[in-house]
Amino acid sequence: MAIGSNRPATETALTGETPEGADGCTPAEPRSPPVELEVPTPRTDVDRMAADRAATPRRARTASIEHGTAVIAAAVEKLPPSPGVYRMLDAAGEALYVGKARNLAKRVATYATPAKLSTRLIRMVAETASLEVVVTHTEVEALLLESNLIKRLMPRFNVLLRDDKSFPYIMVTGDHPFPQAVKHRGPHSRKGDYFGPFASAGAVAKTIVALQRAFLLRNCSDSVFAARTRPCLQYQIKRCAAPCVARIGEADYAQLVDQARAFLSGKSREVQETLVEHMEQASAALDFESAARYRDRIRALTQVQAHQDINIGELDDADVIAAHQAGGQTSIQVFFFRGGSNFGNRAYFPSHERGLEAPDVLASFIGQFYDDKLPPPLVLISHELEEQALIAEALAVKAGSKVALHRPARGAKRQVLDHALTNAREALARRLAEGASQRRLLEGVATTFGLEQMPERIEVYDNSHISGTHALGAMIVAGPEGFRKNQYRKFNMRSEDLTPGDDYAMMREMMQRRFKRLLAEAPRPSLEDALAAEQSGDAHFDDEQPWPDLVLVDGGQGQLTAAQETLAALGVTDVPLVAIAKGPDRDAGRETFFMAGKNPFKLPPRDPLLYFIERLRDEAHRFAIGSHRTRRKKDIREAGLQEIPGIGPTRKRALLRHFGTLKAIERASLPDLAQVPGINAETARKIYEFFHEQAG
Repeated sequence: MAIGSNRPATETALTGETPEGADGCTPAEPRSPPVELEVPTPRTDVDRMAADRAATPRRARTASIEHGTAVIAAAVEKLPPSPGVYRMLDAAGEALYVGKARNLAKRVATYATPAKLSTRLIRMVAETASLEVVVTHTEVEALLLESNLIKRLMPRFNVLLRDDKSFPYIMVTGDHPFPQAVKHRGPHSRKGDYFGPFASAGAVAKTIVALQRAFLLRNCSDSVFAARTRPCLQYQIKRCAAPCVARIGEADYAQLVDQARAFLSGKSREVQETLVEHMEQASAALDFESAARYRDRIRALTQVQAHQDINIGELDDADVIAAHQAGGQTSIQVFFFRGGSNFGNRAYFPSHERGLEAPDVLASFIGQFYDDKLPPPLVLISHELEEQALIAEALAVKAGSKVALHRPARGAKRQVLDHALTNAREALARRLAEGASQRRLLEGVATTFGLEQMPERIEVYDNSHISGTHALGAMIVAGPEGFRKNQYRKFNMRSEDLTPGDDYAMMREMMQRRFKRLLAEAPRPSLEDALAAEQSGDAHFDDEQPWPDLVLVDGGQGQLTAAQETLAALGVTDVPLVAIAKGPDRDAGRETFFMAGKNPFKLPPRDPLLYFIERLRDEAHRFAIGSHRTRRKKDIREAGLQEIPGIGPTRKRALLRHFGTLKAIERASLPDLAQVPGINAETARKIYEFFHEQAG
């Protein structure tokens, strides 16, 4: 459709040509919310794999600033003076940059004058092949849509919040006569009360333990609750009131639940005063046993309150966000306060260009941080933001109520903000120190393995199986900043010709799939292209190149040969390969290294470089084992216990009757398994080994 039409929130591609079929006569439509953008549907399997931009960035391309400027100038002529979001796209259709504007025509026009742009934006314009825009009703809608698109498309010229895992909550269920307190992640779809967010699962676990001690709430599942015939261990250690066997009535248990809700809502003082009053009444009535129980509950509350490092009476529900910059990097600390209590903090290190100032990074961070979570009524920030009122309005739209964005200058709120700044400063100092140490180790890797320069990307491969079943391969990635966990990959072995337990064949399949995909998505440039890119200054557009500078494989000469032959068949001959064979008796510190054209060699047992390589190898092994166990448990859930040799329907029923759940069977000891009717010693051993045998 034509840009000039008044259809709201319309996505339009701008390449300097009129889209086929557009006649400029689209009729006006009623006002409606912005169109929710979707990533363009990939055309082929290769395109579909390429859609994972964050995990496999594309190689640098030579580009022309003149061409990019011409594309933008032609697009500006069709842009309306309306609020909206624009996307700069490269020749492959990948998003380079996402921005919002109060006036699209005026904002995008600024990119057509390279002399007024920073070096970062000049590089972006040089790669721009087309634009896409979304017209919105207001600038607030544009800001919300911009944050959403940045998180989904991960454009490399934006500030990127890479580590944004969901936060855990405590849920007090509301769909059972005797509610339970459990950790919860994800959407709040189940009926109940949600308290949080907490900064970590550890903070949730500590608080739930305190709730059990102070309020005797159950933590068992509804199915276990219904099947109990006698109190469990939680009752014996005074962490549950045992409502499952009627040791407490529904009304009395409801009082405990109400007290727990009040405590989690910030009314801990009132709850504690009530318990003290009950303790004194029991003591006066000479009911010392009840008084002791109240005393223990009061102690539990006191302990959990002692774990709150900061408790500010002026902060009811608030987030504190502080940013500190040094060495071209930014550390952002987020503290969570709910009901006046500190629910913990988390550090972030967003990816951005070195020249960006802290307020700009902080503004982009806030938009992405609250894209998938509700902001509290108050957000304290360490810097004044250029569009602070607009961001606050956007947060209010997300929350459905007023949200204040405030930078305090004095008082208790300033003290807690200074505390967050101190944490941000210390976290960044640790990260920079670790980065310097990491670079020294990587330089040692380059020297040891004869690389031309320090490796920016190391890929480590391992595989896992049990007697050839559930075969799975794994790849981890490491670089100067440490492990890049968002780029880890696992390979479910699917070759029909794969012989169970054939480690060499598994290595071949892993290498073939990884590098065949890499060649399709990011073909290596020719020598002429690389020289041209280097001369034009465009050789390092991407912060993370997808091609490894070094490949480590777990194994000996056989694994090395398998990897070499596979890569050679694909025409890849310039990627250094090293195999790491475990020492005798699998002892760490006695590994042997195999490389093509060199005799096998060892490193000194206490060499820091050896320890570093062991860490890489062990991380790959951990990831492979963890992925293997996850897959095996999924298969067991789908196929039932018949997956275990010697277990049929009859023995399956006997096991489930005895232990209740599959998880209990998995955790059972060998003697416990042998006591199940119909399970002899040999079958018990098979069951135990199935769940506990080390994957190889």
